[in-house]
Amino acid sequence: MTRRQRRGGAPNPRPGSPPRRSGHGPPADIETLAAGLRAGLAAPGFLAGEAPPALAERLAAYLALLARWNAAYNLTAVRDPVEMIPRHVLDSLAVAPWLAGPRIVDVGTGAGLPGIPLALLRPGDSFTLVDSAGKRTRFLRHAVARLGLDNVEIVDARVQDFDGGSGFDTVVSRAFSAVADFVAAAGHLRRRGGHLLAMKGALPADELKSLPAGWRVEAIGRLAVPGLEAERHAVLLAGPEEDGVR
Repeated sequence: MTRRQRRGGAPNPRPGSPPRRSGHGPPADIETLAAGLRAGLAAPGFLAGEAPPALAERLAAYLALLARWNAAYNLTAVRDPVEMIPRHVLDSLAVAPWLAGPRIVDVGTGAGLPGIPLALLRPGDSFTLVDSAGKRTRFLRHAVARLGLDNVEIVDARVQDFDGGSGFDTVVSRAFSAVADFVAAAGHLRRRGGHLLAMKGALPADELKSLPAGWRVEAIGRLAVPGLEAERHAVLLAGPEEDGVR
């Protein structure tokens, strides 16, 4: 590993505690957030009963932490934690049926999306969250420790510089602007037989025509996110199976 890569539960470096709110955005009420999350998780067909006990409450605790740190560090442009429920959390969970484990990496994770909601949903899988911005990885280590997520590792590195060890079953991201850029930056993290999973808004038909050689679209699906009317798609990519692919 490179550049200050640490286990998710490691002691939080400077700052040693969550920042004080700066007055931007409404305060996060845990009960209100949990109620909104329970409603979203119970939407017909969403998650198909996969949710573990107390998932809504744990997701609400994550959102409360994110809202507090966001006031100081601008981790996400969405300021209202209630708006974060469909736009961040439910959007992240909608891709769960497309994930193959047990080793999953979220590259360019930002504030932990989709990695932290998915790790809370699927405690039996191992999640690695990669980001190169110190303010974001500091928040992520704090959140992982507070939430007791022993199935999450935080890596402070550019995705291009992260070797990924033995490789991952699923490489997921909702941060890359173009699918070809995602493949170029993160394709080396896929193990043999694994996949890249791009989370997109509108179907990126033009982007899919310019994939790097050897890569192909294996499946495309429209994601139904409770409370979110915007188009969302999952694009599953398979790569070349050759020597050098783990």
